[in-house]
Amino acid sequence: MQNALDTALSKSISGSSAVRLADLALAAGCLEQADSLALNGAQAPNHAAFIARRFWYDGAMTAAVEHLKLEEAKHGGSRSAKRLASQRRRLESELKVFTGFLPVLTPREHQPRKRTVMHVLTNSLPHTGSGYAQRTHSILTAQRDLGWNVSAVTRLGYPVQVGKVLASGADSVDGIDYVRINPGRLKEGMAARLQQQAELVADEAVRRGASVLHTTTHFTNALVTAAAADALGIPWVYEVRGQLADTWASTRGPEAIRSERFRLFREREADVMKRADLVVTLGEAMRANIVDAGVDSANILVAPNAVGGAFLDEPMTQQDARRQLGLAEDALMIGTVSSLVDYEGLDTLLRAAALLIPRFSKLRVLIVGDGVSAPSLRALAQELGISAQTIFTGRVPRNLTPIYHAALDVFVVPRIDSSVTRDVTPLKPVEAMASARPVVASDLPALRELLAEGETGMFAQAENPASLASSIDPLLVSPQKRYQLGRRARQVTLLDRTWKANAKRALSAYDRLTKNGG
Repeated sequence: MQNALDTALSKSISGSSAVRLADLALAAGCLEQADSLALNGAQAPNHAAFIARRFWYDGAMTAAVEHLKLEEAKHGGSRSAKRLASQRRRLESELKVFTGFLPVLTPREHQPRKRTVMHVLTNSLPHTGSGYAQRTHSILTAQRDLGWNVSAVTRLGYPVQVGKVLASGADSVDGIDYVRINPGRLKEGMAARLQQQAELVADEAVRRGASVLHTTTHFTNALVTAAAADALGIPWVYEVRGQLADTWASTRGPEAIRSERFRLFREREADVMKRADLVVTLGEAMRANIVDAGVDSANILVAPNAVGGAFLDEPMTQQDARRQLGLAEDALMIGTVSSLVDYEGLDTLLRAAALLIPRFSKLRVLIVGDGVSAPSLRALAQELGISAQTIFTGRVPRNLTPIYHAALDVFVVPRIDSSVTRDVTPLKPVEAMASARPVVASDLPALRELLAEGETGMFAQAENPASLASSIDPLLVSPQKRYQLGRRARQVTLLDRTWKANAKRALSAYDRLTKNGG
């Protein structure tokens, strides 16, 4: 993308074409090229709209709206003014949501059924196969298996808005109902749509007889769920799975944490957490952050990432796994099963592998998954001269992931050091541990919660290829050490990090909130 944009700049593209390319550059995060292209189109009619998007990208939400107001006034009643007005109304509505908007519903007659929970979700299986959707499904099936009536409703417009235009009004996956709320017409603007969603979620909760509602990050889900729960007179739970303000900022550089959007995002998250009847989160580092935001520690439940299904079974032998996947049976294989995104630090893994390969001629790197970093990782493997020793599988079916885990000698979690990775405990290393794989991970607080050094895995300095190679090296030398760490990792994981154990904790909390299932 950068090369194509640089080519466009070298050809001195100007006017509206330059601004359209600037929009593409902005969407790709190529800010220098975006600004240069926009400068070439400074007199174009679409330039004002780009400047507003540029403010918005930086998190300057009010500045974006004010800019559009000024430009709209300059253009009078022209077609350009109407386009700017439409953009302004959309951004104003989102800013309203970030600055205190609450959906408000009139109280409704409701007869809750005992032990009936309805989850309010961003997305779900079968249309989205993300870690979010997989964790959700694991939670729901575990709760169902322990005797609760369980269902879920996804956000307004999903999955039509992600391209599934022929999707039905509900999907049943393993006996779990995922209800879709796709009215014939969506209201204009984020605030109006959240109000619309809250009304429809409340309707569905009445139909289901929900005695408790359970939703997940981020705060817009909580706004909807709180309004529905208040109207029905039932408790609600907010599950904090990540720090999405930090995730947003991490894609924009250090200045983003000083932006208006970042501040408002964190304020809204703190507000909804304090309003919830119970806050659920993934680990102790995240729990500490939630307490710092003003939530009573007694009102927080830790439900860590966990395993179930095939990961509870005795892992396939490495030879059988490699045979089934068509991988070399005599190789030493390090790697990961992960989303290929920058914060996973997989460039550090490749650089560490380049240091190890001269010492271990049979070493192979197995990277299972896909994502925005895939092209740059492939290019880096080529640059390092290890393309022949590196296997990129792309996205694989969920049922194959336990087999890929079993095929590895060492599972590597080379996450970068950031506010997100320090606090959020990932799922994939838990699955690797259940698969009896030794794990080498970046030395970060969230990963320290998962691993005990020398017992279930090893640590390395984040973003340091030499440190990572040094931690992997003794495991490649010693099959016995790999076996011992892997078996201990599986034992520890199955003891307490299962979806069933999580479900028991959550359902016990639900019972307390609903007066013992009433």
